[in-house]
Amino acid sequence: FFSWLAFFAMWSMATPALTEHVFKAPAPDPAQFDMADASQAAAFQAANGAFQDAADLVGSYMGYYGLSSMLVALLLSFYAARFPLNRKAVHFGSLILGGIGFLSMWFVPQPAWLIVSFALVGVAWASILSMPYALLSSHVPGEKMGIYMGIFNMFIVIPQIVAATLLGPVLRHVFDSAAIYALVISGASLLLGALCLAGVREPAIEPEPL
Repeated sequence: FFSWLAFFAMWSMATPALTEHVFKAPAPDPAQFDMADASQAAAFQAANGAFQDAADLVGSYMGYYGLSSMLVALLLSFYAARFPLNRKAVHFGSLILGGIGFLSMWFVPQPAWLIVSFALVGVAWASILSMPYALLSSHVPGEKMGIYMGIFNMFIVIPQIVAATLLGPVLRHVFDSAAIYALVISGASLLLGALCLAGVREPAIEPEPL
């Protein structure tokens, strides 16, 4: 739940959050400009152009989380093919790094630092797409796997519903419509997801027979 909530919040709010907070180029409100006045119309066009440029850069920087997740997934697959993998520890560390990546977006001194932030987010994304399923499959009887996977997948849909219905009102009424707090919520959510792993137990790894 917490893992997917973090990413649904990012997908819906990253552009307004980062264009406003990091690039200082929020989307201009046409109602705030008198388009009949040439100077006001020019000011709107300038502000809108700055926003569009910033939004393009946000999209480019977000691409780094996809690249990072691909590289991490490859490294994990190579490692797991040769050595036993502590899936709980890997997932815990990945969620912590992803949470730090989201929270760092509040503090970045320059937009280019978002590359590092999104690269850390990509580490969490690579783990989210694989480790929870691997952890579940080792605890559920094979004859009930379909049932439990269906229940498990509900917790991809439920956080999407929560994000769609509650994130906007929370930002408006609690955070004075500052969209950057959506990404702060994402970071806190991944850290909470990591803490929830405390209740997960990895099966003991049986030594291979000689």
